[in-house]
Amino acid sequence: MNRSARAFWLRSPGHGEIRDVTLAAPADGEVLVRTLYSAVSRGTETLVFRGGVPESQHAVMRAPFQEGDFPGPVKYGYLNVGVVEEGPDELAGRTVFCLYPHQSRYVVPVNAVTVVPDRVPAARAVLAGTVETAVNALWDAAPLIGDRVAVVGGGMVGCSVAALLARFPGLRLQLVDADPARARTAEALGVDFAAPADALGDCDLVVHASATEGGLTRALELLADEGTVIELSWYGDRRVALPLGEAFHSRRLTVRSSQVGTVSPAGRAGRTYADRLALALDLLADPALDALVTGESAFEELPEVLPRLAAGDIPALCHRIRYTGNGLT
Repeated sequence: MNRSARAFWLRSPGHGEIRDVTLAAPADGEVLVRTLYSAVSRGTETLVFRGGVPESQHAVMRAPFQEGDFPGPVKYGYLNVGVVEEGPDELAGRTVFCLYPHQSRYVVPVNAVTVVPDRVPAARAVLAGTVETAVNALWDAAPLIGDRVAVVGGGMVGCSVAALLARFPGLRLQLVDADPARARTAEALGVDFAAPADALGDCDLVVHASATEGGLTRALELLADEGTVIELSWYGDRRVALPLGEAFHSRRLTVRSSQVGTVSPAGRAGRTYADRLALALDLLADPALDALVTGESAFEELPEVLPRLAAGDIPALCHRIRYTGNGLT
């Protein structure tokens, strides 16, 4: 069995490289996975790529199978879909999702992989980690039938939230983004689109995912009295200013954070991380979510692609990485 592998490492902020790896044979309770696809989570991973993780958050921001430390050298990532080559009979040959970095093969404990349902293509399953974030956000947000809802920020996370909200009955829902090109994505998801200046106000709930000060300010402006903003953006080492004077107190507005690192207590009691991820994978049976994958590159191109993603030269939502020669042509 071929146990050689190649892995993408951030050598230093702004500079990546591919390194050769030799894997140990999987022990009892472990699997060897051959990667088919991984994906770049553009917000978090480009922040890591530019060295923007604050020192106070180095421990909190560690990915499950990260090697090295921020700001680098570090092997970072968490959207990986592959096929089990060695392991228990019930997993051998199955397509699985794992919160693993960009690497062509890897060995992990059995409980670190989740079987991808047969009705979900492997190429779409790379979205599982982001849809899981959206599931957690909506457990935190607890939207009600008839609510007036806006999602401000049409990136990978914001579009995932909007896609799930589109399934709720009776909502008035808009995806709000400054980029008019996001209108096409919204249409594919079955969601109304608006530029920030044209967005409908009097919202009971606004989910904010633009990672900009202006976006969060606009999210507050769109609220009805006693409305709530669920803040999903990760700002890293950037500070943001908000108009918390003016009418913030008299209108009794709320800003509440949501973060996927903890299972929302608003979810059904006893739900685990594994339960949440399995739900996300099940939701990916919807082909409309293919609209979130806006680009693809070969694994060997990652050292050149990530700087372009970080600079915004590639206007991606989810940028998928294919592992040519790993079972793909």
